[in-house]
Amino acid sequence: MTMMETDQRFYVRRSTIPEAGEGLFAAVSLVQGDRLRVVGVLIAANSVSDRCTRYADPYKVRMGERLLIPTGWCAMVNHREDANVEKVIEGEDVYLEVLRPIAKDEEVFFRYHEYAKNRFGPLQP
Repeated sequence: MTMMETDQRFYVRRSTIPEAGEGLFAAVSLVQGDRLRVVGVLIAANSVSDRCTRYADPYKVRMGERLLIPTGWCAMVNHREDANVEKVIEGEDVYLEVLRPIAKDEEVFFRYHEYAKNRFGPLQP
């Protein structure tokens, strides 16, 4: 199976958060309600697949009893308490939805859920 990220509204570069590595940035201005589909692999939580992909734990997106391992843009979104996107689940699809306008070249941030913070360890601000 081939997974391709096709959304041209984003790009990756060094994060504005010191020591966070790379982050996701808007290539165009985004408005409240715009969405980025999370492309990835869906696995059962606490399964062999979950255990064998511990290296991806900081990036897994919880969907009830399942976890989605992002393989595209969403794997590059860093945590911040004052996030500008939030997770939205619709059936089998997961999106990051824009909460407020995001300017061109502004970094995209997601506020990690308490479950993720507890399971995956301490986070940047």
